[in-house]
Formats: sequence, C-alpha cells, structure tokens
Amino acid sequence: MKIDPKKGIDQLIFGMKQKDVKALYGNPDKQYEDEDSNVIYLYNEKKIRLTFYEDEEFRLGYLISSHPELELFSETIIGKNWPEIEMLLTSKNIKSLEQESFDSVDNYFNESNWMIFQVEYNEVIRFELGAVFNEKADEFDWKFKG
Repeated sequence: MKIDPKKGIDQLIFGMKQKDVKALYGNPDKQYEDEDSNVIYLYNEKKIRLTFYEDEEFRLGYLISSHPELELFSETIIGKNWPEIEMLLTSKNIKSLEQESFDSVDNYFNESNWMIFQVEYNEVIRFELGAVFNEKADEFDWKFKG
C-alpha cells in the first residue's frame, strides 16, 4: 500500500466521497460517527481507518493505517526502527518533525505533508496522513476530481 504524501494511500485519494471508496474497497467492516459528526470507515484486512469530514461534504480527509505493507518512498515503514525512517525522510528533504510523547508512544509530525508517525519502543507502529491545505491555507487541496 503506497503512501502518496498530500494525495492519499493506495487507491484512496483525498476528496473522495463514501461512494467512491465503496466502489474500490466495498462496504467497510465497521462504520460510525465521531464526536464531530464525521463518518469513520474501518477496513480490517487493509488495517486502515478513513475519516470523511462532515463540514467538507463528507470528503475523505484523513487516513490512519498500521498495515505491514504500507510503504513510503518505496520503503515499508511499519515495524521499522524510527532512526531508519527518520533517515529516509531526511534523504527526501523532509526534516521538519515535531515530537510529542504520550506514555510509551512518541508521535513525529510533519506539518507540510500532514504526516504523523507513531512510534513505540523505537518502532513505527502506526501512520497517519491528512489532506493538506491549498496556498490560501483556508481550504483543503482536494486531489480527487471525480
């Protein structure tokens, strides 16, 4: 499952509607609304969580995955040691990472690509990718044009 920063993961492209995702992946294994009335889809086999933003006409705007075949710049990332992934990011000129720690987990956030790497015991356990804003910085830069 290829990560395409600012665009999406696998065949999932930011801006898709629920019907577009269902056409690709079928019905989710679980569906619910969060506290902000966003719609959440869970696909167990793909180990991915999708968020469709209520205030953006339910467009796909956020992805969370822990799939072992998740790859960034042709390298798998889940289960890899954080220093190895950090070197990969640096080699691709992604250097600005903010770190937050919660108990045994460290989150490394890159705002320009809206990526979060969740690391526990120095190993990447989860990856999050969000839609980015356009140059005006007040609206999302939706990549899906369907």
